[in-house]
Amino acid sequence: MSGFILGEKSEQSQTFDDNKDMIPTTFIKTSPCYLIEIKELSKHGYFSVMLGFGKTKNIKKPNMGKIAKAGLKTPLRFLREFRWDAKTLEHKIKVGDEIKPTLFFKKGDIVDISGTSKGKGFQGVVKRHGFAGGPRTHGQSDRERAPGSIGQTTTPGRVFKGKRMAGRMGGKRATVKRLQIVEVKDDGLIVKGLVPGAKGGLLEIRTTR
Repeated sequence: MSGFILGEKSEQSQTFDDNKDMIPTTFIKTSPCYLIEIKELSKHGYFSVMLGFGKTKNIKKPNMGKIAKAGLKTPLRFLREFRWDAKTLEHKIKVGDEIKPTLFFKKGDIVDISGTSKGKGFQGVVKRHGFAGGPRTHGQSDRERAPGSIGQTTTPGRVFKGKRMAGRMGGKRATVKRLQIVEVKDDGLIVKGLVPGAKGGLLEIRTTR
């Protein structure tokens, strides 16, 4: 069965699988998560569903209008769309219903999880790209973590776009694919392995296609 839900990274732990091997786990809290809107092919040109997650106090007025239209009074922090097949929603849920993980997921399912990775700030090429650095001998005391040559001479006489250099690292959208669900609860999921981002970060969970 195909499924999708929003959640937040709660805590990392470890447990034992059926073979008595220790595995790392992550608990993803998925409550409260509501179906806000269904976009149909005839009206919008494509089919998707919009979910809302996370209680908050203040939200933007356009989002407030969408939530009110769905018949909800709870301000929700995150709104995200999922492109999906219309058959997934047949006779299951309607706008305004709360989405629980038990509706779409079961133990053993394989999911893809997307989030925002931890920001590392400005980093050099050794940490950011895994460069080896310069030699440690022959008087090269200041070149251990340097990038080395980055360009050419007369032709073409410039640094190519996309050259791997020092810069801002992390803080971008990241997806970890094919994680196995260890346990499904009413308020969350426990998956095998680690997921992107810091504790409390928003996560998008979808069944691996």
